[in-house]
Formats: sequence, structure tokens, C-alpha cells
Amino acid sequence: MALHCERFTVYVAFHLVILVLFNFSVGPSVSGSSNLLTLLQPYDFLYYSGVRAYYGEEWGKAAELLEKSITTKELLLRVRRQCHDDCVASGTDAFNKLDSEEGSMWDLWTLDWIQQRAECLRFCMGRSVTPTGQLPVSTDIEYEFDTRNPYNFLQVTYYKLEKLQKAASAAHTYFVANPSHLEMRNNIEKYRRMEGVTEEAFHDREIENEKHWVLYDAALLHEASSNWVQAAEKWKACVNKTLQRTEECRVQCEVAQQRLPEDRGVDGVDGVFEKAAALSLSLLSCRQSCVTQVATRPGRISAQEDFLPTQLEHLHIAQFKAGDISGALQMLRSFLLFYPSDKDSLDNLQLYYETLGGDAESQGTQPAQEIVRYISRSLQEKKLLYFGMESFDYSFTDPDLWTPEDVVPESLRETWRAEKEKINEKIKGGEQQEEVDDSGFYAGGRVPQVGVTITMDDEALNGTNRVVLDGVMTEKECDNILQLAAVAASLGDGYRGRRSPHTPHETFEGLTVLRAVKFAQDSLVNQSDTRLLHELGERVRVLLHAYFRSPSGLFISFTHLVCRTAIAGDQEGRLDLSHPVHVDNCLLEPETNQCWKEPPAFIHRDLSAVLYLNDNFEGGDLFFTKRDAKTVTARIKPSCGRLVGFSSGPVNPHGVAAVTSGRRCALALWFTKEKLYRDMEREEAEVLWAADGQSVLKKDEEEAEGSATAGRNARSHAPKERSTGRGSVTGRKDEL
Repeated sequence: MALHCERFTVYVAFHLVILVLFNFSVGPSVSGSSNLLTLLQPYDFLYYSGVRAYYGEEWGKAAELLEKSITTKELLLRVRRQCHDDCVASGTDAFNKLDSEEGSMWDLWTLDWIQQRAECLRFCMGRSVTPTGQLPVSTDIEYEFDTRNPYNFLQVTYYKLEKLQKAASAAHTYFVANPSHLEMRNNIEKYRRMEGVTEEAFHDREIENEKHWVLYDAALLHEASSNWVQAAEKWKACVNKTLQRTEECRVQCEVAQQRLPEDRGVDGVDGVFEKAAALSLSLLSCRQSCVTQVATRPGRISAQEDFLPTQLEHLHIAQFKAGDISGALQMLRSFLLFYPSDKDSLDNLQLYYETLGGDAESQGTQPAQEIVRYISRSLQEKKLLYFGMESFDYSFTDPDLWTPEDVVPESLRETWRAEKEKINEKIKGGEQQEEVDDSGFYAGGRVPQVGVTITMDDEALNGTNRVVLDGVMTEKECDNILQLAAVAASLGDGYRGRRSPHTPHETFEGLTVLRAVKFAQDSLVNQSDTRLLHELGERVRVLLHAYFRSPSGLFISFTHLVCRTAIAGDQEGRLDLSHPVHVDNCLLEPETNQCWKEPPAFIHRDLSAVLYLNDNFEGGDLFFTKRDAKTVTARIKPSCGRLVGFSSGPVNPHGVAAVTSGRRCALALWFTKEKLYRDMEREEAEVLWAADGQSVLKKDEEEAEGSATAGRNARSHAPKERSTGRGSVTGRKDEL
């Protein structure tokens, strides 16, 4: 049946709005605590509890809760799918009357149909999931599960419980999504050598959710060996699985609880219709984002562009070479729905016609119906979303490169064309793009401190905006700070109580300026050493501000005294790093050479530095790499008073080699051009000193030119941008 075409847009928006509004209703009340216990609990709460048990070394409890969080999340997705299927027929009688009704009666039957379906979904979900379990989780939790971090915790937990088979399985599952994690690779090799661990342990526990990627990789392998029959079979299965995964993702958008649009404040003009439009557009945007979700490999940040069209292109070529010309013709016609004017494809189309003899039957071959439906549905959604952008100032990022220009309103086309061109240039340029540092720093300025020498510059370090300065501290100053660390540094990061180091082969201790000041107030450390720790930050700031010729103010964003100690007897055969290769203000993706400036990265960082305190240890060199995280461009050996400074962006990926003997201590510092993100802990320490009748020279406040308006501490703002739900598990800090 067909709905009134002139009402189609209204119908779609109204349909989505009512579904969302009913989703916000609290599920039906559950009588009795025993019934409540049988319902699915919030999987983020289970995960939090498991992580808490992990850090409390309650290994049995941690394993149970972490496993339950994984299982509960999977069950929640299944319940949503089942409820969606069960409620498809709800309100059918009202729906069937839409063709024959006019005016207000059409609207009433529409409302009746949608209300019945929404009530069905609400009741169905309430039978299986607690009200809190139906709420959306935070983006931090989504990130943890997307990167498979629960399996990282489980690997250690099962190892502690001596359940090596399960530990190996968890390690392998985590490693599939994190192939550059050297420590996990090392662990897997150890598990392979352990007695009682069989080959069956090394399977991906999440493989059912990623079958399309397994098929994708298998198809490429068959292509590489010119096994065209098998390649065509795998590509066809991959296309079908991709469509299935996309549909499952879209169902989750419809059934899952959605967040209400943000209120624009008392001066906003949003009324009920504007909010209704925002809700419906949000649902449509969620459905469109499924393209990106399905096209993103486990643990990766960026999606593969044109994922489905690429598969269709591979499929028709494989079918042609395997001798299935009719199948190749149909898939080529399907591909041309995405790119109707692609010259190579049109040439292939003519070739396929000629190969089939040019008969009328071949000329009438139609695209696959599932692809026709996919395109038609997507274009309808895009039209509504672009209308929302134009009329309601709605923000939408189109996930597709194939979107035809006529879908985009005239007023938005210029911006749309520019964005599309930028993406296409980025794809074509690939690795050939020249690395450019847009930080605004220019190495080569004078060094204002007597006795400080430039040991290595950009040329010697094979990079951009890098420098090594010697003589920044005296031997006595190094000894004093080392003594301060020995007394006051706490096991873990030293500021949030996190005990997890970057590697199990080293202990990790940290100390912040504020914590040191509080120790001094309790007479546990020398006040002079604490003041020296504070002053070193300012000393480094002045040096680097001058050398990198920053045109704007430079503010200390964070100061962290860090010590790494090799664990004796645990260094043999070690393959991991003390700190994996990373970039300080963006998320490095070595496979694509991309670095994404988005949370949880500390995107406000502009300049990084590490001031070394000693050299009586083995290993622990700082090294720079290219974006592939493999090609080393420079190495620096630590020594007392040696300062390494560099811009925090993607031109300077870096890591720390394993500390294999002794204790390596250094002062890690980050700087920002924005006063909003200055380190408020330093100012709190200065307030404590002032209360004791002491004073501190605060030069950084004199450098406010060109910076943002002062505000409260925003050092943790970047991670919080992801936290729009029920909180996060841990902060993320990378130490040099």
C-alpha cells in the first residue's frame, strides 16, 4: 500500500517523534524484588563494579562482573531486536486505514497506529530490562566497549585466577581490536608457550558481531591468489552481512532510549514543534550513522569510506572473472546506483552487455532489490536531515561520499562541495601528503637561561618543532627532586589514584605539585624541594616559550613527576614498551596515518616537554616515530637536567622504550595557549603557600596576551565532552 505522498515527510517525522517520546516513558512497574532481579541490569554499572573489584584485587568478583557486563550488553541488544520484531504488527488496523482517510482523521489514525506500536515496545522492553537498564550509557562506556577494554581487564583477572585458557581467549579478543598493543602481543606469545593452553583459546569472542569484516578480509585473500570463484562467494556474503549489520544497527536506534535535545536556555525559541523536529532528526541521524559504525573495524577510530559500494565493485569484478556474467551485470548495475556517472563502471557495463551478446534480456537486468531499497531509504532520510540543517540549524555529518548534489539544499551546497572536495583530496593524497605542523610554533629562538645549551634541533632530531636542551637543572636540583619523589610519589599515576601502569613489567609512581605541597604542610618533605618542583615548571615554560617563538601566551596545563622502575626478574623476553607510541593532543591511528583531534585526547595541549632527573638505569629512551608508529626518526637518552620539548600535535608521535633495569624519573609537562586550560592545581598550591605567608612568582599570568578568558580548571574538559550519560570509568593521561 502507499501512503499519501504529500504527507510522507510529515508522517516520517511524526512516526519518529512519537516513538521517541514513548521511549522516554519509564517502563512498567515491577512488583517484588525477586522479579526485579531477573531483569537485565545496567551493563555500565556492572562494568564499573567489575573495574572497582579489579583494582581491589578481588579477582573472582571482578571476573564475574566483567563477564556479566559483556553478556548483559549483548542480551540488551537482542531484547531490543526481539521487541522490534514483535511489535512490527502493532497498530496494523489503524495503519491500513491511512490510505482511505482524509484531513484530521488521517492524523488521528496515524497517532493511533504509532501509539499502539510505541506502547508495545515500552511494555516489551519493561518485561526484560530494568528502567535504569533502558537508559542510554555514557559515550565513555561506549568507547570502552568499542575498544574491547573489558577483555583487557579480563585477561589479567583470569591470569591471576590461574584460568589460563580464559585469559588467553580474553587477550586474543582484545588484541584483534588493538593490534599495535605490543604488551598484549607479548602476553599472547607467553600464553602459547604455557602448559594447558590450547589453540582453541585463541579465538575472537566478538567474532559474531564482526562477521562482515572476517568475510571482507577472506575475500581480499582470495582475490590476491586469483581464486575468483571463492572471492565472488565471499564478497557476496560480505555484502549481505553488511546489509544485515546495518539493519540491526538501525533497529537499535529506533528501540534504544534517546537523549532529549539540549535546551538552548531561557532566550531560546524552541517550542514543542522545534523539539519534536530535533528528536526526529536525531533518530534519522542515528540511523545514518550506522553506515559509519558498520564500516569501522573493531577498535579503530575512522570508518572505511564507501564501504558498501567498494564491496559491490569488488563483487562484480570477481563474478566477471569467475564467469558469472549475469551476476556481475546485476552487481554493476547496483554499484551504479551509488555512482551513476562513473566512467570506468560505464565502460564495464558496455563490456558486460557485449559479452552477453547484447540481447534484450541482458539490457533489462535490474539492480539487486535490497540495494535499491537501501539507496531509496537513505536518500529519503538525507533529504529530511538536510532540510533540518537548513531550517532548524541542525548539525548533521553525512557519512557517505556518494550522496547526490540534488539532495542538498541550494543554500548548503557550497559548503557541502568544499567538505566533499577536502575528503576526496585527503583520500587521494594518502601517505604522500607532506607533514605540516600547524601549531603556530617556530623552532630556533634564543635560549634565555645562562648555561643551557641546544644539544639537538629539528635537523638532528629529523622532525619539526623538536629540541633537546642540556643544563636546565643542576645535579643538586636533580637529587633534591629525586628525594622528593622517593618520599612523596605514590604507586600509580599520583593524581587520580589509578594504579594501572602502561606495562606490567614496571612499577609506575607519580606526584603532582599540589600533592607535594600538602606533604610539605604535614612536614613530610622539605618545603624548598616542593617549591623547586613548582619553579621548574615555570623555568621550562620560559625556555620553550622563547625557543619555539610562541606569538601568544603559554600556560602550564599540567605538571607530573613520574618514576618508572623495572621489576627485577620480569624482564626476560620482554617485547613491549614502557609507554606505547602516541600523540599528546590527538588519537593516533597508525593503520591510516590519521590522528583524530577529538576526546578522549587532550586536544587543548599545544606544547609538550619532559625534564629528566637521572640516567642510572637501563633502557627508557624517548623516541620519535612517523605516523605509522613504527619508523623511528630520533632517540634521546635521558640524563640529569636534559629537557626535550616538542609540539604536541601529529608531527610528533613518540613513545618510551622499556626500562629494563633501575628507576627512571622525569618531570612531564604540557603547555597550552588557552588560559582556560591552565593548571589550577598549581594555583591552588600557590594559595596554600600564600595562606602560610609565602609568595610565589607567577609569571604565567603576565603572559595573557592573545589567550582566552580566565575560567575554572578545564584540564579534564576534553574527556568530559564524551561523558554525556552516566559517567566514565577512568580518566586518560599519557606520561612521557
